[in-house]
Amino acid sequence: MKLSRLLVLSALGMATMGASCSEDTTTQQNNDQQEPVATQEDCQPIDRGTANTPDQKPTFEGQTRACEIKSETQFDVQVLTKNLQKPWAVEPLPDGNLLVTEKSGNMRIVSASGQIGNPITGVPKVDARGQGGLLDVALGPDFGSDRMIYWSFSEPRKGGNATSVARARLSDDRSRLENVEVIFQAQPTYDGTMHYGSRLAFGPDGMLYITLGERSDKEIRPQAQQMNSHMGKIIRIAPDGKVPDDNPFVNQNNTLPEIWTAGHRNVQASAFNEAGEFWIVDHGPQGGDEVNKVEKGKNYGWPVVTFGEEYSGAPVPNAVTTKEGYVDPVYYWDPVIAPSGAQFYTGSAFPEWKGNLFVGGLREQALVRLRIENNRVTGEEHLLTDRKQRIRDVRQGPDGALYVVTDHENGELWKITPR
Repeated sequence: MKLSRLLVLSALGMATMGASCSEDTTTQQNNDQQEPVATQEDCQPIDRGTANTPDQKPTFEGQTRACEIKSETQFDVQVLTKNLQKPWAVEPLPDGNLLVTEKSGNMRIVSASGQIGNPITGVPKVDARGQGGLLDVALGPDFGSDRMIYWSFSEPRKGGNATSVARARLSDDRSRLENVEVIFQAQPTYDGTMHYGSRLAFGPDGMLYITLGERSDKEIRPQAQQMNSHMGKIIRIAPDGKVPDDNPFVNQNNTLPEIWTAGHRNVQASAFNEAGEFWIVDHGPQGGDEVNKVEKGKNYGWPVVTFGEEYSGAPVPNAVTTKEGYVDPVYYWDPVIAPSGAQFYTGSAFPEWKGNLFVGGLREQALVRLRIENNRVTGEEHLLTDRKQRIRDVRQGPDGALYVVTDHENGELWKITPR
């Protein structure tokens, strides 16, 4: 176990411009600068360098490049382990241990001291090519009594694959999954390896919210706007997989009743805040990652309404940055951070961070802290940039600590506590 001590510092423009966004490789196309936008006088945004689409302007003040903020809080980072294989999600357990998924298909328990357990048996086969594999994991709302866990994975099917969600009882000895049941299968099946989405979050209503990507390729991308497809949607189902009667599109012709919202690209970060509001952070195109507050039945635009451009540097075909009938993002990044994993901080260990949204940054190699006030981002800080690791997920434990996994073949699990 290795213990690293550091002060909370913000990053000042240390992003590597040739790194990966949305797990797509890209080269910067533009040398122009986007004019910084700040929401307060006498403040500056984080210097993130060249914008990909400098001619695109925010729809409202503060929609991008908010004021840089700097924490006064000091913290320690404890490296619990460096031996996880491409971890995708971390879920703290009530007893202080941690449930971790590895992209190849393994689910493991990591002890509070960093000891990695053997793979839990009973996980269905996954298609781990490209961005696929064993993805998110979440404890059921009654885990304390029924030991139910839920996970998402790219399920191999005839003709390709798609995102599925399963549930099972974690055995008393935590060695196996019992009574495994697939409760949701995204349709259609597609022969691709990208944009599975896949974050899981239980709401205060007890329902399960599932984020789905649109599978990236231009031939299937338009389905993000088609209501007879799960692609590019957020799904809301009951814990047993049934469709709630109050979903917005129940009993509508040519519309899948599980759909909660439409027009998403590849959401790998989602979280509820203490007020019970659902927020997501979507992998956008080059120069178009966005933060959205999710509301029932709304359309978030992709690929009709979006900031940014294709990874080739070409415009997104026929797209505009704002349009009546579509929800404008609360915030966007250009250049992108490649968001994965999100957590609203609700604990008491870090009072200064109460209510802040933490987002993992793959391309940015940072833990991004957003201060949100009145549904607007009013401050941004980039933490842990000195470690130069792609952050895949961040979760809050019952002890108020933050737990982070990194996106590497020898992935690390970190515990962040007050100094």
